[in-house]
This record gives sequence, C-alpha cells and structure tokens, in this order.
Amino acid sequence: MKRKSIRKKPSRYLLIISITLLPLIVYGFSKKLNNSQPEESNESEEILPEALNHLLTNQLSDTSTTEKLDAQIERFMRQWEIKGASLAIMKDEKLIYAKGYGWANQEMEEHTEVKHIFRIASLSKLITAVAVMKLHEDGLIDLSDKIFGPDGLLDNPDFQEYRDKKAENITVEHLLRHKGGFGTRGGDPMFSLSLISNRLGFGRALTQDELVSYVLSQRLRFAPGTATSYSNFGYLLLSMVVERVTGIGYEQYVKSNILYPNGIYDMHLACNLFEERYPNEVKYYEPSNEEPIPSYDGSGILKPRCYGGNDIRLLSGAGAWVASPVELLKFVSMIDGRENVKDILSAQSISHMTSSSASTLPIGWAKCTSSGSWTRTGTLSGTSALIKYNANGYSWVFITNTSSWKGSRFPRNIEQFFRGAMQKVSEWPQRDLFEVRTQLSGLS
Repeated sequence: MKRKSIRKKPSRYLLIISITLLPLIVYGFSKKLNNSQPEESNESEEILPEALNHLLTNQLSDTSTTEKLDAQIERFMRQWEIKGASLAIMKDEKLIYAKGYGWANQEMEEHTEVKHIFRIASLSKLITAVAVMKLHEDGLIDLSDKIFGPDGLLDNPDFQEYRDKKAENITVEHLLRHKGGFGTRGGDPMFSLSLISNRLGFGRALTQDELVSYVLSQRLRFAPGTATSYSNFGYLLLSMVVERVTGIGYEQYVKSNILYPNGIYDMHLACNLFEERYPNEVKYYEPSNEEPIPSYDGSGILKPRCYGGNDIRLLSGAGAWVASPVELLKFVSMIDGRENVKDILSAQSISHMTSSSASTLPIGWAKCTSSGSWTRTGTLSGTSALIKYNANGYSWVFITNTSSWKGSRFPRNIEQFFRGAMQKVSEWPQRDLFEVRTQLSGLS
C-alpha cells in the first residue's frame, strides 16, 4: 500500500528528480577529486573539484602563537596512547586552524596530515538528521510520519509482521530523538550481528532488511515517545527512510543534495576492512588489551572489532561516515544559524534540532545547552571523535584513529582537555582557510 503522504503530494517525484540530478549536472564539469574513492566504488568515475582537506597542509597552521597548543595535544596523545589525530578550529564560521598529529599509519611511517579522513562514528547521526530535516523542509517527510504499518514510510512487506503492535506508533521524530522504543538490554543489535546471524541459522552477513525484521520480532523496551534510549538502530532506520522517500541510495542523496552543492567532496560511507580503506584514510588502532571478536559475517572467524569484527558499513547513517575535521566544520557552519555562511536549513529547523530537555535529546546532536553550546560525540573501536560548537564563536572538531579503554566515555576526556588547551593560545591567526580554493585560484 502506498503511504498517505505520497498520495497527497504526487508532484514530489518531480522534486526528487530535480534535487537529485541538478547537483550532479552542476559539478559534472569540474575536475576529478584527487584519489579519494576506493577503486570498487561506483562513484570512482565521478568528476569533482579537489577537496578542501587536500588543499591544506599542516604547515599552514605552524604558527608561533599555537606552539603551546601543539605541545599540549602531543602530550595528551602520549598519555592516552593515541597513534594519530586531527584537529580543525573555526571562529565565527571561518576556518582558522587545521593540523594532523602523530601517525596516520605508523607501520608505513605515514604522518597524519590535514588531508587524512577518519571514521567519525556517531558524528554520522548529525549528517543523517540534517538529511531528514532537509527532506522535511522539501515537503517529502513529515516528522509525525509513521515508520511501520500500512501507511508507514518503510512499508516493506518483510516489515509487516512485528511482535509488538506498538511498533506501528513509531514516528520519524521518535527516531530522531531516540524515543522509538528500542532498547539494548540484550546488546546493541548493530554490534551483535554474528550472534543474530547464528541465531537465525544464516551463518553469513545480515542485510539491513534482515536485521530490521529480526529487531521487529522482539518486543519494544517501551512505548514509542514515552521514554528515551539511545539507539543506533533508530538511525539506521532513518537512513533507510531517506532511501525509500528519495528512491536513491542514502549516501548518494547526502552527497548530491547536501555535501557537493556546499563544497564538501571528501566525505563517504566507510568500508569494513583495512585493504578496502580510502587512499587518504588513516589506519585504525585498538587498545593493546582489546580482544578480537567473531566476524560480523557469521563465519565465526575472530577479527579485530575495527577490521571485520563489526560491520561498519551496515551502520550507514548511524555511524559509518568517514571525514576530515576540516570538512566536518564546513558542514557545521551550514547548520548553525550564523550569518557568515548560508545555512542549508531554516532557522526554525535549526532551532527544532537543538531544542531539548531533561527527558528529550536534541536531534542529531548529543547535547545542546541553553547557553548555545552544542556537542556531538562518536566512538567506535579504532576511533574517537568530537564536535564542539560554542556560542562564543569558537568551534572545533577533534578525531583520533585510536580508541580508548574508556570507550564511549573518552570524548569527555577530550572535551575536558581542550577547555584548558585552547587557553594556551595567546592569539589565533586572522584568516579563513575555507577560502583557500579562491585564494589559490587568484594566484593561478
């Protein structure tokens, strides 16, 4: 059965075609992105400008006034045994600092540079939330739309049977705010794939549809909308909603309609194995005492969590993006409501995303305070990431290629460290590295 909102708005298909194809036509005559896609990617022949992070170098941020900051970061990395990391800082939507630290690949003696991209874990949820809010503004999704049931956005026949009838009450906004009713008492299903595969007798990797069907065969932890429980699975569902509503892949929609039109060319969905990494992607390192786990593919073979133990690709919009801090800050500048950079969402949508209470999380962000400070954290085996947006105009992104024994709590240590480290800088450079492309064009 077609869902109700599609019948009400038959012209949406023309809108989908236009918002999907126009950016590709606009950028189709630009030069090819420099070595940033795996060979097997179906986007390997796409013609794009060179990515911003490829135009910048560590040396551009080697200044006498920031030497103490660099020393503090290097000390922090030694303390927590972090192999490599990358930092970008902006002031009033102007990129003023960008630098890599340590090793991108220690075994190959490759130092971390601004160009390197990292898995960003749950920072991906902010990207997915923006995609959903944009579709909402375009009239393709209502935040009150149901996910499952006869008129649900995901009206896949395989999803028509569910153990808990309350699943029919889950809405888009419930998923955005982690109120869908899904729990993790028996383990997060996104990180229990080997167990689920064997339980179902598959002995192979699960598809997204099979995982959804399995979760729907379990009872919800609570009635949708009545409580909050952080859910990676909920953001996987939102990724699938984007695909169902637009008729194209989730990654393709985000790139063509959000990233490319705004000059962001080096953000992608990650692959699972080391040999599948992007040419400028870092190598990931786990704590020395991290034990391997059965592969996500159900084979029973023990693998590192960061390379085959977990199915990073299956996380999709819940945690699969790779990016550089530079392009992530460019993304943040497009959704912060400030005037220097044109936002891709309305002020009303930005306000709605950053609204929260003691019992309700913000949308996409992990924490938004009444003072105007927004935080998004992310952790996976092999990486820790943090976006910090501050009302005083200073915002920053810090990502590591090494995970900590503290797991999801480690970004708190990062945030606490930077409160003091940023104060070590007596004077920041007065510039905007976001404009380096224009500056280079003027020199040619």
